Amino acid sequence: MATGVFSVSTPLVNWHLLREGRDLTLVDGGYPGDAADVLASVERIGHRHGDVRAVLVTHAHVDHVGGLHLLLQRAPGAQVLLDAVEVAHARREHLEQVGVGTVLRHAWRPRTALWAARALRRGGTRDAPLARAAPFGPGAGALDVPGAPVPVPTHGHTSGHSAFLLPAHGVVLTGDALVTAHPTSAVRGPQLLPAFFHHDPAAATAALQQLSGLAADVVLPGHGPALHLPVRAAVEAAVEAAVGRACAPARPPR
Repeated sequence: MATGVFSVSTPLVNWHLLREGRDLTLVDGGYPGDAADVLASVERIGHRHGDVRAVLVTHAHVDHVGGLHLLLQRAPGAQVLLDAVEVAHARREHLEQVGVGTVLRHAWRPRTALWAARALRRGGTRDAPLARAAPFGPGAGALDVPGAPVPVPTHGHTSGHSAFLLPAHGVVLTGDALVTAHPTSAVRGPQLLPAFFHHDPAAATAALQQLSGLAADVVLPGHGPALHLPVRAAVEAAVEAAVGRACAPARPPR
């Protein structure tokens, strides 16, 4: 996506790799069923698993941390860093994740039912605690890890969700604060995830403004394809899509 910036896209979720010399930072790690693919992605760009010096986590949902376990076994010195608010969630001291009951209430939508079946096959209901999770702290600035990403607090999808800005490249990794597609959505392009996925839907919408002022013209989301568009324009499009979704009927007319 840029010099030393790699994005891995699967039908359900994405993760990213930042390279600086022979050292790597991994951002997120997919579902439990993606663990082997996480390892393969490191190899694909010509590295050993032990080259991963840091793992950054946008948020601790199972589709973003579930595939990290094998990599962390093979990179025992890698730091695992998150927003301080998100650490307890990553350690599973509590859980802020859509439950089976909520998914079932929305399963009348064919796209949601299909997504749920695919997520289940990838290990979507497995527990995925990160015992090594540690905070990077508020106002941390550029992190001292390969790629020097700058955390951007975008709380709402979870209480401690973070995006990561790469100022040298004009790239922002938005996690689930701003996506460009999702199996549950018929919309393509910048958007918020459906409200039932968010721990605090109002905060998730407000968090878009944290992204709007960033100097970035490439958006690498947690779900959907990369977007070559100024992030301010992407946020505006996501807000418009959210308004349109709010005006749509909750259920099809009988």
